[in-house]
Amino acid sequence: MPSDSHFNPDYRSKPHGSDITSSPFINRRSLRMQPSRLREVMTADGNDVAVSHESGSPRSSGWRSGSTSTSSSDSHLFRPSKAYKPIDHSPPSSSPAGSRRNSPPSSSSSHSPRVASLAPSWNSRVLLLGDAPSLPSLPYSQSFFSHMTKEFDELKMSSNPSDWNINAFPAHAENDDGLHNPDAPDPYGFAWWDCVSGPLSELLDLGVAACIIIALLLLFIGYPVLTYFRNPTWLGFAGRGINGTGQVPSMPGNFGLIDKDTPKEAYTITSKYDGSELQLVFSDEFNVDGRSFYPGDDPFWEAVDLHYWETNNLEWYSPDALTTSGGSLLITLSETPTHNLDYQSGMIQSWNKFCFTGGYIEASVSLPGTASVGGLWPAIWTMGNLGRAGYGASLDGMWPYTYNSCDLGTLPNQTYNGQPELAATGGSKGKPLSYLPGQRLSACTCGDDADHPGPRNKDGTYVGRNVPEIDIFEAQTSKETGLGQVSQSAQFAPFDMYYDWNNGTDAVTIYDMSLTSQNAFSGNTYQEAASVVTTTDQNCYQNGGTGCYSVYGFEYKGGDNGYISWVSNDQLAWTMNSNAIQGNTESMIGQRLISQEPMYMILNLGLSKNFGTINFDLLTFPAVMAVDYVRVYQDKNNMNIGCDPDGFPTSNYIEKHVDAYMNANLTTWAQYGGTNPPNNLVDQCSS
Repeated sequence: MPSDSHFNPDYRSKPHGSDITSSPFINRRSLRMQPSRLREVMTADGNDVAVSHESGSPRSSGWRSGSTSTSSSDSHLFRPSKAYKPIDHSPPSSSPAGSRRNSPPSSSSSHSPRVASLAPSWNSRVLLLGDAPSLPSLPYSQSFFSHMTKEFDELKMSSNPSDWNINAFPAHAENDDGLHNPDAPDPYGFAWWDCVSGPLSELLDLGVAACIIIALLLLFIGYPVLTYFRNPTWLGFAGRGINGTGQVPSMPGNFGLIDKDTPKEAYTITSKYDGSELQLVFSDEFNVDGRSFYPGDDPFWEAVDLHYWETNNLEWYSPDALTTSGGSLLITLSETPTHNLDYQSGMIQSWNKFCFTGGYIEASVSLPGTASVGGLWPAIWTMGNLGRAGYGASLDGMWPYTYNSCDLGTLPNQTYNGQPELAATGGSKGKPLSYLPGQRLSACTCGDDADHPGPRNKDGTYVGRNVPEIDIFEAQTSKETGLGQVSQSAQFAPFDMYYDWNNGTDAVTIYDMSLTSQNAFSGNTYQEAASVVTTTDQNCYQNGGTGCYSVYGFEYKGGDNGYISWVSNDQLAWTMNSNAIQGNTESMIGQRLISQEPMYMILNLGLSKNFGTINFDLLTFPAVMAVDYVRVYQDKNNMNIGCDPDGFPTSNYIEKHVDAYMNANLTTWAQYGGTNPPNNLVDQCSS
């Protein structure tokens, strides 16, 4: 560390021989601030300079140009670099009062007699870069200079300061000298910030830090919150997510829950079922051309890339078969060989992205092909979020259950110890009633550590969880009339004996018998269907009509006191109440429920003999189903959107078994590697 003379204002009073003389760290500012004893003189020819450390007059005898000798061992010969120019300093005529630098020192000295103080000769030519009229004395002994010479040698530096290419002489003045002299006056004078010190300075620091923190909070919390609540289309949805992770997407472009292109007059409608007012909670008008539905391309929709083997479809579902054009979503079924199949088409889902519980959903659609030519299988439908359409492992033991009772309806084949006896022949054409593997997440689940998504009732029992299905429509052609129709259905399990659900007038209402009638299909060993068919507007098809769009939809309320009411051609077609699927003593099962699960949307165009006869001779390809819009409405006092709602959670269970929901090649829960939680009717329970 430099000597105290750098900082001590009383350095002038330090006696000779203090520790500064023995310090190897001497800088030229320190030397310049000390009274100097060095004398720097030059011969008349301006070549050589001798520095004397003893008293006496400047020695010029024997000093000549080019001489390298000295007459004393305590003198050093310095050869100035070519950058130095000897400057003639004449004694000033007057000196400012109090100026130590401009006043010549006294010829006498009070310092130790061992080193005499010599006043410089005013006739000498001092070797300096700057103007210095006098050279003060330096209080350093011979031993100091010997020590410095040794230090220079060790540092591989010349002991001649003139070889350093800097002016190292003490009398040279620099602009920042005042910064190193505590006694020097402030060159800038008084400034207001000189008063800002101590506690006041600390308060200002805290204030600035607080302002920065507040600004960051407003930027990252306040602004998004204000933006959210200033958007009128989101009012009423605060605190609700729209996908399995509870996220409400806010992306650049037209990606809000309510499409910006939805007409304002469509923001509220009147329920066709009971006349109540319903408020729009989701819409997609498909007005932006060229949209893509590959995974990650859209916040609400995703196209699958798989073969829908569950119903023996003849096409491969590819994201390439879906796009938007002319204000509609287009799903194209084409004769494009792919994946060892002859056809390619598309299926789009909102699984785990947008779900709703209760309310009304409608779609405006132009159906593919020609009304009178059967074989195509266009559909818009919904399913519970705990099962993903096309992913068999996720559906195994879940679809199409809508059950919250603990009885043999939860067991494989709906039988237990050979009961009921009719179950062996109570299906279609004398077949067994059910081939279902049993309800995986039933109300009979037991054990605190059971692999069940919950919730649990107050008594500790589990709520039965399901993957119900409600179809907006599946289009077909009547074999009897040759007219285009839509089948509008809901699927259930466990099953009534012979699939004979209650279709009496106390449970079912058909609004126009000339257009609507009960479907001949009511179930098989894998599903029971409450289904009715309605004749469509024959003009609203791709071919053979005007290409108009017709509105289809359904409104529903979940639970054991609920209902489903379907709309075809923008008119009520039929309604079923919850007692249509009441308990059945023959099957020894209880009440099935109208869906209480969060439901997601599915739109697809298929081709399968499972759905009916395919008239290959008359079908034309490509066949296109065009969807003008999809809209979802709910009672403004009972809004429930999101795929992970309170009371019916799904996200944790899906995350735990994510491979079952992402790998379409896994067809069963066992193949995935899953196990059913224990059922207290047949299993040993841990609690």
